[in-house]
Amino acid sequence: MYLDYWGLKVPPFENLPNPDFLYFSPKHEEAMTRLLYAAHGRKGAAMLSGDVGMGKTTLTRAFVRQLSEQKFDVGIVANPSLSPVDFIKEILYQLNVEENTDSKVDLLRLLNNKTLSNAQEGKTTVVIVDEAQAIKDDETMEELRLLLNFQLNDRFLITLILVGQPELRERVEKIPQLSQRISIKYHLSPLDYAETVKFIFFRLKVAGLEKSIFSEQAIKMIYQVANGVPRKIVNVCDLCLLVGFSYKVPLINSKLVEKVIRDGGGGV
Repeated sequence: MYLDYWGLKVPPFENLPNPDFLYFSPKHEEAMTRLLYAAHGRKGAAMLSGDVGMGKTTLTRAFVRQLSEQKFDVGIVANPSLSPVDFIKEILYQLNVEENTDSKVDLLRLLNNKTLSNAQEGKTTVVIVDEAQAIKDDETMEELRLLLNFQLNDRFLITLILVGQPELRERVEKIPQLSQRISIKYHLSPLDYAETVKFIFFRLKVAGLEKSIFSEQAIKMIYQVANGVPRKIVNVCDLCLLVGFSYKVPLINSKLVEKVIRDGGGGV
């Protein structure tokens, strides 16, 4: 409702995993480089961790965009809190494999056949497990390790990408047999102040605005209250644009940011 007032084409601060609005800070650049290396190099497994709101899911969506459909077959498990059998079934579903059995042996055979078929066609099978910290079943965690047994003499048949909150790292480290087989690990840390400035301006530019509508002091206050967490920054900025529109201000200043925060806005 505030788009015309600010001269925007689309909302710049939607809390959605839209890759178009992913600002590549040096941290996100490095994370992306490692994920791409894991996929193209068939490294078996990689793990991306970070606190809530750091942009992990958005980053993985951008990562998938960079994988050619001719060379990669990608399955994304978004809700992995499943039993071992249902977990394998979900992977098969995401890879477009039909199944009508509850036998784990048969399901694994179907998955193995799919990955072999992909390999013969020159494709790499990539399985992304988002919110992997939600896996509570130890047997399901064991299935993750066993998936890495899908291999030929010279290559892994599955590249497994685990994405989750810091507790995922702690969980994996308690399973040496799994941790040691994840050769690539990266933890996303919060943005610093300079990155926060660029993050806000980048999103405004993608939304169609070439000028600054946040004062320097406003951004400093947003950075301090959000602690450099992208999701919190997005939430505060969105409400600032709404309140700024309602008060018909020409610029988002620190007083307006203070009001938004004082009124409990932005989830901070």
